[in-house]
Amino acid sequence: MGRHARKSGESNIYHVMLRGINRQEIFEDREDKDKFLTLLDEYKLRCGFAVYGYCLMNNHVHLLLHGARNPCICRIGDTEVELGPGESLSQAIKRLGVSYVMFFNRKYARTGHLFQDRFKSEPIDGDPYFLMALRYIHRNPIKAGICAQPEAYYASSYREYIGASPVLHTDVDFALSILSREELIAYTNEDTSDCFIDIPEKVRHKSDAEIRDYLVKQHNITSAAAFQALDRPARNRLLQEMYARGAAITQISRITGCSRTIIYRTIKTKKE
Repeated sequence: MGRHARKSGESNIYHVMLRGINRQEIFEDREDKDKFLTLLDEYKLRCGFAVYGYCLMNNHVHLLLHGARNPCICRIGDTEVELGPGESLSQAIKRLGVSYVMFFNRKYARTGHLFQDRFKSEPIDGDPYFLMALRYIHRNPIKAGICAQPEAYYASSYREYIGASPVLHTDVDFALSILSREELIAYTNEDTSDCFIDIPEKVRHKSDAEIRDYLVKQHNITSAAAFQALDRPARNRLLQEMYARGAAITQISRITGCSRTIIYRTIKTKKE
């Protein structure tokens, strides 16, 4: 059966979600999220779309984007520069995804797909629906139980809107032309049942203390040196166990002294 064409909105504003294949985590540490935002900035300029909001979760990304104007006009400093025809959002998101996967695979010495085959999107028409989508994106970490207040989550555009972080990635002027900053803060902090495209967040990562306590109590392993003294089969079983119990790859590497490459390959072997 062929794919259905994406719905287009009159406003050319879309809520976009990229997700890890089989709910796989697409960000292992802060460096990964920073890299994604750097690429988002690069393709925003090259492809001509605007970013009204974002939230990077462990295994998926929410973006609120305005499609490129045609011809594509970008502001560089105080000057507007015509860059030629803008690309469709589908093309732009595909380019962004491919570049991030290349970075991720190179960093973790892996191959193959990272994102689900096709990103999800929905048109956002009208100011009320736009504000609801922006609030939903900014409250995603609260919904996932990661934090109690949206400003506590660094990988979100909310901190740019409220002045807690420099405005680096987001065009905040459009939303702030609808609501003042104070009104936007009050609106975002309303407890709502807004429903947009989403997927359940993975179970939260265990703390380092919880993982170390598990190693000591269950396996009498008190240090990275003791872990590395294990034979390979025992080591691999424990790496797989820690990941299954909610430890992140970077976290396992920090606790055990094993390289992220070894951990990734071991987990991949278990899945296969």
